[in-house]
Amino acid sequence: MTLYFYLSVALLAIMLYFPVNKMIWVLSVRRAQRRLKRELRTQEIDGQRSRARFIAVLLVTIFSWFFNLQLQNTLHG
Repeated sequence: MTLYFYLSVALLAIMLYFPVNKMIWVLSVRRAQRRLKRELRTQEIDGQRSRARFIAVLLVTIFSWFFNLQLQNTLHG
């Protein structure tokens, strides 16, 4: 693993973080509203946002790692 690999993993993860975070947050808030049959309070929305951030960090990091690993293996071996 080279410095280029780690930089490309980090760059892809950063680029994917914001749209993935927003998508997870919106879907989880909508699901909670549908399940509870009411609008969520600010505290509940903030909790969903915190949860979405955690999930997004894990998801984009793992995806970026495997994507770049596959890309490196395809190009170099």
